[in-house]
Amino acid sequence: MEQVTEKVTETLKKVAIGGDKPQKEKKQKKEKGAPAAGGDAGPLEMNPPPAFIQERLDLFDKLYKEQQEELAKRPRDDILITMPDGTTKTGKAYETTPAEIAKGISNSLFKRTVVARIDGETLWDLERPLEKSCKLELLDFNDDQGKFVFWHSSAHILGEACERRFGCSLCIGPPVDNGFYYEMALPGGAAVQSSDWAPLENIVTKIVKEKQPFQRLEMSKEDLLKMFAYNPYKQHIIKDKIPDGTRTTVYRNGPLIDLCRGPHVPDTSRIEAFAIMKNSSSYFLGDANNDSLQRIYGVSFPDKKQMAAHKKFLEEAAKRDHRLIGKQQELFYFEECSPGSAMWLPHGMRINNAIMEYIKEEYWKRGYDEVMTPNMFNVALWEQSGHLAHYKDDMFILDVDKEQFGLKPMNCPAHAMMFRHRDRSHKELPLRLADFGVLHRNEASGALSGLTRVRRFQQDDAHIFCREDQIKAEVADLFDFMKSFYGMLGLTFKLKLSTRPEKYMGEIETWDRAEARLKEALDEFVTATGGSWELNEGDGAFYGPKIDIAVLDCLNRPWQCATIQLDFQQPINFSLEYMTADAQVKQDEDKAASKAAKPEAPKEEEEAPKEGEEKKKKALLVKKPLTAGCARPVMIHRAMAGSIERFTAILAEHFAGKWPFWMSPRQVMVIPVGMGFLDYAKEVALTLKKEKIHVDVDSSGNTLQKKIRSAQLAQYNFIFVVGDDEKTNRKVNIRYRDDTSTQARDVPYSLEEAVEKLRALKADRGMYNPFPAHNPKKEEATKEEVKA
Repeated sequence: MEQVTEKVTETLKKVAIGGDKPQKEKKQKKEKGAPAAGGDAGPLEMNPPPAFIQERLDLFDKLYKEQQEELAKRPRDDILITMPDGTTKTGKAYETTPAEIAKGISNSLFKRTVVARIDGETLWDLERPLEKSCKLELLDFNDDQGKFVFWHSSAHILGEACERRFGCSLCIGPPVDNGFYYEMALPGGAAVQSSDWAPLENIVTKIVKEKQPFQRLEMSKEDLLKMFAYNPYKQHIIKDKIPDGTRTTVYRNGPLIDLCRGPHVPDTSRIEAFAIMKNSSSYFLGDANNDSLQRIYGVSFPDKKQMAAHKKFLEEAAKRDHRLIGKQQELFYFEECSPGSAMWLPHGMRINNAIMEYIKEEYWKRGYDEVMTPNMFNVALWEQSGHLAHYKDDMFILDVDKEQFGLKPMNCPAHAMMFRHRDRSHKELPLRLADFGVLHRNEASGALSGLTRVRRFQQDDAHIFCREDQIKAEVADLFDFMKSFYGMLGLTFKLKLSTRPEKYMGEIETWDRAEARLKEALDEFVTATGGSWELNEGDGAFYGPKIDIAVLDCLNRPWQCATIQLDFQQPINFSLEYMTADAQVKQDEDKAASKAAKPEAPKEEEEAPKEGEEKKKKALLVKKPLTAGCARPVMIHRAMAGSIERFTAILAEHFAGKWPFWMSPRQVMVIPVGMGFLDYAKEVALTLKKEKIHVDVDSSGNTLQKKIRSAQLAQYNFIFVVGDDEKTNRKVNIRYRDDTSTQARDVPYSLEEAVEKLRALKADRGMYNPFPAHNPKKEEATKEEVKA
């Protein structure tokens, strides 16, 4: 079955629909019977409803009846249904449904179940009859796939509510990581208002109470074009994505009929808690040249208790939003003249540099060599690597000297060229090349989101060239690197193995071998650590399988960061090879003999510059067979932090802006109790600055308490208060941000000891308090013990 709406914005070409001008520029008009575009003024729903709704229903009823009559003729063969625990149940083909199996076990199980999964891969409607013997799983909302089906069904309910209220032309309505949205064009180019939310939620409540069943119907392309003749957006999707002569599916709930591959929940009553979260404008297919649409976001749950917990979670997440923290702490911002490219301010660069310094130290320990490669390459390189065919829409292509060049979206092709620029020996492997070079990806403007989705970024990107027998050890070291890095930051992680996608390069046998290597490495790691890993079928890169690592922050939110990708294809594409141990000595001898016997070659006639360049490009694209005595290396793509921008955003939200000392942009604030002690405060600051500690002095005329409060709000890790006693005895009175016991009592330390402890804390990259509050009673008891 054609996957019509899946990732449609990523695959469709640019198109303008509805005239030359975007709808946002068209004059808004009110249609008779439609509610006012200003929100909840006017009727709750259109009365009468748009004519296309009944026309659509008439065609659906006719074709659905024909489908049911055809299904009734299918043979009712006996089938065997195997449950996850190994038990089996008997049934009839085209008659027994997953819903009947669930009810046969218990009604509570049926009510919890969202969707079925057949043979470990195909999602199946609960009320859709099984067609053959199979393995059956019953998924609830807690399962990731079950949650997406639940939210997809909720999107259809939202779509129905929007049609009933606005008489709009629906576009796409997919589930997303934190709910769902529906995109639509309102009549006359009107805009959705926040005052529309409550009326829409009221309509949704009515839809849920009606217990509308979700009905599945297969249709021909011709009938689909007829059914959606009123909607130019559906027309485009049908014409562009559905091959002639094929069939695809629509789903109906109530008066809504939508182009959809499904599956869905049994009926609308499953959606007990529903809320609209926000609305915004968007462009059809994410292209600014297309019509401007309206997008409404929502979230839903099987019960109100989960909705309440979700809203509480959102409140906490809002406080931790890295965009808010970035503004409050003056870390970064964005300029309209360069969307998706962060402007890093001085304090933000301190965090950026601290992360990179840690990674560079690890590189030194683990045998990496840092390199730098160009930002722009001729498209011939991207053609050879395969990125031009698989990744062109996400690249920035430039015309230079009547030729096309691409800004690099990743470093792997450049590193492959670096490997092959001279002969390589087996003795050099593994060769680990690390690159912090600037990368550019042409993200859709609507997808840009603070530091988490940008167009210009840097990665802790590295590529390891090794022999096949070295893969196991290299991946084990990467797991050790990852465990050390994330553990230091208090982050846990989940592992997924992403296997061969639908569109891939190379031979299946090579893919099978690569996937087997990664499975072996994963199994050994989880056995040693007591963890687990998940299979993510079909989500590998086009050139090889990968291990995706999602870190979990303090709110248990998953973030995609690290990746380990095993690549057998790029070494073939770039004709990479190394001399094996057996051939090393013989080849050295042959070269020496050849050099001694070979006469000087005559000089070739100089080529015309243009012809020479064309010849070089053609040579670049030629895949050469292996030289005798040589072997192909394996290329491991890896990153620990991933995008430094994205990782900074993750840490900002994980720590809620309370940065650990070693990466904090504001480490120490020195506060004199009066202006008479300002000179000593500056002396303390200078001493700390020599240790490369980020230190400031509050020389304002504010009261001591206001100075302290200001430093606390600015998230300084330590506040050093200095007065007469501190100046006389060269001490500092210390308050630690993360230890409330030091906030209201004196914690005096000598300046020398304070510097020593901060030096150790920074070197350890620790998250502990090196200045515990003094306990006079305990200290006195200790002295007595020493005397005794």
